[in-house]
Amino acid sequence: MTDELLVVRCRLGEREAFAELVRTWHDPVRDYVRRMLGPSRADDVAQEVWVAVVRGLPRLKEPGRFAPWLFTIARRAVADRLREEYARPEIPMEEERASGDPADALVDRAGLLAGLSELPVREREVLVLFYLRDLSLEDCAQVCAVPVGTVKSRLSRARRMLRDRLTEKGYRG
Repeated sequence: MTDELLVVRCRLGEREAFAELVRTWHDPVRDYVRRMLGPSRADDVAQEVWVAVVRGLPRLKEPGRFAPWLFTIARRAVADRLREEYARPEIPMEEERASGDPADALVDRAGLLAGLSELPVREREVLVLFYLRDLSLEDCAQVCAVPVGTVKSRLSRARRMLRDRLTEKGYRG
């Protein structure tokens, strides 16, 4: 069933339609939040996203644009959490490093995720939305509230930064 139809059914009060939306989109939302904030905060922020969805669903103007709307809400929740954290005094944390054979696929993935987590938020965000959530450039632009050209330049910069970070750590593509 399409997201558009599920949204319409949700507006009509069908609980099963909302449950289906959650089943379909909870993991992608949690994954996006986890990649932006880290695993320790992902579940709480993902829950905040779903509370905002429940409140905002009646006001969604284009039910067919549910995915970009959902990730816009998730982006705002991430931004709110980052603002809260940046307002607190910084506590130094030990850097996590992957150990073992760099040829091992698991270590490569860990290195990639570590490199991704080191990118600035704007660059990390477009990489996650475009490559990991498979949103189009236009949808990424809508979620980030920037022009498509800005998304393209952030993607280019993010790929370059990620490649440089991984090269510094000895990973090879």
